[in-house]
Amino acid sequence: MPSHSLADFDFALPPELIAQAPSPVRSASRLLDVAPGGDADRSFADLPSLLGEGDLAVFNDTKVIRARLYGRKPSGGRVEMLVERIVADDRARVQMRASHLPRPGGRVDLAGGAHAEVLARDGRFFDLRFVGTGAVADWLEHHGEVPLPPYIAHAPGPDDAARYQTVYAAVPGAVAAPTAGLHFDAATLAALDARGVARATVTLHVGAGTFQPVTSDDLSRHRMHAEWFRIPDATAQAVAATRRRGGRVLAVGTTSLRALESAADGDGGVRAGAAETTLFVTPGYRFRVVDLLLTNFHLPRSTLLMLVSAFAGHARIRAAYDHAIRQRYRFFSYGDAMLLRRAAD
Repeated sequence: MPSHSLADFDFALPPELIAQAPSPVRSASRLLDVAPGGDADRSFADLPSLLGEGDLAVFNDTKVIRARLYGRKPSGGRVEMLVERIVADDRARVQMRASHLPRPGGRVDLAGGAHAEVLARDGRFFDLRFVGTGAVADWLEHHGEVPLPPYIAHAPGPDDAARYQTVYAAVPGAVAAPTAGLHFDAATLAALDARGVARATVTLHVGAGTFQPVTSDDLSRHRMHAEWFRIPDATAQAVAATRRRGGRVLAVGTTSLRALESAADGDGGVRAGAAETTLFVTPGYRFRVVDLLLTNFHLPRSTLLMLVSAFAGHARIRAAYDHAIRQRYRFFSYGDAMLLRRAAD
């Protein structure tokens, strides 16, 4: 297996292909079917026909919180914050942007007479205690913004509050959407059921670090941020049942894949329970659970592009991305999707 450098995961993307808004209908997005016989241009609504009775689709049921908020330092300087995770009713870990970042012991004044005290700093992250907010999660629902990714140029509006969220979102905690799931609507889920495709869920709260760039040409030096995930007992049982009947496990999104692979039991199944994962998947990784991957198109030089290259094969992904650019697919969170098969070990 040849080693790879950061430059191997670069590509030139015309800026106009970065989707700034979702398709008017969720399931009307395009689907690039990356298959052994050649890539096929399809509609996302075709996905159920590419699966069959006995297969299992695993969805990440995390729910995006209104994680972006604004405040001011006592000096009057503006502070922008992005919540990475809520750690207690009055505590959160955040990233901050300001002309001069506050130090431990400093304070940031917030809407409604509330404020946050800086308890500690750990690299890019600040630990804050919120005062006068009540439960932070509830306060964010009233005073926070939908945390759209940095490559989406418009300010979040009512449409984003609905569309930057999967229809099956259930467990609040993510600060970025599991975007492969944004394409599903009730009709597509019903079509999966009609095909005899089983469904199960995991929860992985996507953190702000999902947009953290890889800066070292030596990939082994990159460290993933930790993300919390949970595998329900029913999902572990569903994976085991799929293995027994010879079906395939489809991960809906890279977050579902990382949760499943992080919980792999070494026998093709997964262990139930909750844990933290820092799994960084690069070419050469041996997948133990997932057979199929549904995913969007990812940023150049990103950990997610490395993951899909490991899954389907570096050359296959390069060819698929070249094809997608020629055919004017829409890229990134609000863009189109691709279906990948696991490359032979």
